[in-house]
Amino acid sequence: MLSGCVAAVAAGGVAGGYSLTQERGLEDTVKDSALKAAIAHEFQVYNPEMAENLDLVVYEGDVLVTGRIPNPTWRDEAIKRVWATKGVKEVYNEIQIGPFTSSSADMDDTWISTQVRNDLVWDVDIRSVNYIITTSDHVVYVMGSARSQAELDRVTGYARVVPGVKRVVSYAQIRPGAPAAPASASTAGPGTPPPAPASAPSAGSGGAIEVQPLQ
Repeated sequence: MLSGCVAAVAAGGVAGGYSLTQERGLEDTVKDSALKAAIAHEFQVYNPEMAENLDLVVYEGDVLVTGRIPNPTWRDEAIKRVWATKGVKEVYNEIQIGPFTSSSADMDDTWISTQVRNDLVWDVDIRSVNYIITTSDHVVYVMGSARSQAELDRVTGYARVVPGVKRVVSYAQIRPGAPAAPASASTAGPGTPPPAPASAPSAGSGGAIEVQPLQ
């Protein structure tokens, strides 16, 4: 097992600088968890009702804020407090203004996220630990890092086919020196997700990539 890991790292270096050392490690996960807790505390101090209705995703210092709240002033204050938290590198504001979501809508979002996560775990061509999936108002958000554009297309492809999904928004970045897609990724079979539309912009630019669902 150890020799296999060493070989994989070496092969990654030959492929253009990509290696398993670029994968998200335990240290990064701990830092992100601490950062998320600090931001959540700031939300709670400002307004418990706001804090209860906003969700946070943190990946390597990048923060995605989702949820629906009725007051635009709360939204502005929430984003301000995120930026003021030490360690935050980038903020993605996906907060919607409107009535609080119902418990049934929250259950639908949880179900959608679970379906997508399960698909990623069972796909051998996807490093599922490098992705965080969250859903708000039937919009699926993807955070994380992809080893290649082909892998990211597979991830968003799974989200596109889940019933009830309105949009798929990806903030995932493609690692530099990413290896070529594995041969199995190009072989269609049962459970293979549809590729993202050819017109979809490339990842890694720092902005959101929106992919329409297949309905």
